[in-house]
Amino acid sequence: MFLKKLALAGAVTVLSGTTALAGCGLSAGNVNILGNDFAAIQAVVAGAGECAGDGVTVSANLTTEHRDLQVAALTANPAQYSAAIVANSSIVPLLNDGLIRSLDDLVAKHGQGLQPSQLITIDGKVMAVAFMANAQHLFYRSDVLAAAGVQPPKSYEEVLAAAAKIKSAGLMDHPVIMNTKTGWNLGEEFVNMYMGTGAPFFKAGSAEVAINNDHGVAALNMLKSLTEYSNPDYLTYDSNATAAVWEAGQAALGIMWGSRGGPILDDEGSTEEVTGSTVLTSAPTLMGDNVASTLWWDGFTISANVSDADAEATFVALVNGISDDVVRTNNDAAVWLSAVYEPSAASAGVSATAMSGANPYPMLPYMGLLHGALGAEITEFLQGSETAEQALADVEAAYTAAAKEKGFLQ
Repeated sequence: MFLKKLALAGAVTVLSGTTALAGCGLSAGNVNILGNDFAAIQAVVAGAGECAGDGVTVSANLTTEHRDLQVAALTANPAQYSAAIVANSSIVPLLNDGLIRSLDDLVAKHGQGLQPSQLITIDGKVMAVAFMANAQHLFYRSDVLAAAGVQPPKSYEEVLAAAAKIKSAGLMDHPVIMNTKTGWNLGEEFVNMYMGTGAPFFKAGSAEVAINNDHGVAALNMLKSLTEYSNPDYLTYDSNATAAVWEAGQAALGIMWGSRGGPILDDEGSTEEVTGSTVLTSAPTLMGDNVASTLWWDGFTISANVSDADAEATFVALVNGISDDVVRTNNDAAVWLSAVYEPSAASAGVSATAMSGANPYPMLPYMGLLHGALGAEITEFLQGSETAEQALADVEAAYTAAAKEKGFLQ
């Protein structure tokens, strides 16, 4: 194997190429990739690593802290990384600060195998290449629901009712898990829930926030109700933690990322009782027929602050990382944006969520500021020391101050 085990988050992994594929037709270039750490991205990086050799070096830093690192790392000149693997929201600060380059010339030269749907175009320029889709949606244990005498829930109101029956039947004390770690994860849970209200985040044609209303209160109240059926440590739960809890058989209703489906359904780290009864389905609705989730894409960007040679080598390596062979070998690791992808039980939830009408995460330059304010300001409400109205006022104040500082508001 050319890929050393990605054992430690934050560790830089150096990849060395095989003789047959060394260089991918390149003669020089340094490729250094920053990204999140889960199976699909590990597969992409492994595929990129096949291009190492013949003067081309490939290394990667896959870490759950990638969002906190990317702006500073790409602001350096030369940038610390030649590529950042991003999603809908995490691309925004890179765009705002001019830290990633247009890929039009590289797509024209090396992207003949890419599909139009993979080309993320902003203001007429290709700024990223998407390779997978994702969404948070419902995971449930069919055996636990059957024991509690409830049907699979389709709305958040039904999720709460099912959780209450599971608890009252003595099957589980904490049947619900969500990615509610203070910060980005918690902010995303509110964003998903607010999407279910059908209301806009901002006033039309403006960066002025518009969540301090009855819809915002409804979203917060539903979040709080769900946490009452979660482990008391829910403010520490990120994707790694919720997946581990699920595999340990300690939850029956989970709102988790679709990209976790493959590892959860495989035969590693869990039991047949858990994997055999785990079902992935659409995100629940809230306040009627509105799906309370956001559709995401993951893709790669190329740093503006690297040489053209490094940019070209990085593009070629990452295109190799999302080749048909990589997708076929890792079919169940993600919902791949590829003509050869075959949907599986692990991708059923993302597919159902998309078909139910979930909208993409708002890719607005000021959305990240609101997301950050949400992740920092709603914990006191969830812990019972503030009202929903107070929490939303705090969010509005924090966002408005940040938006003024950035020039989005006067």
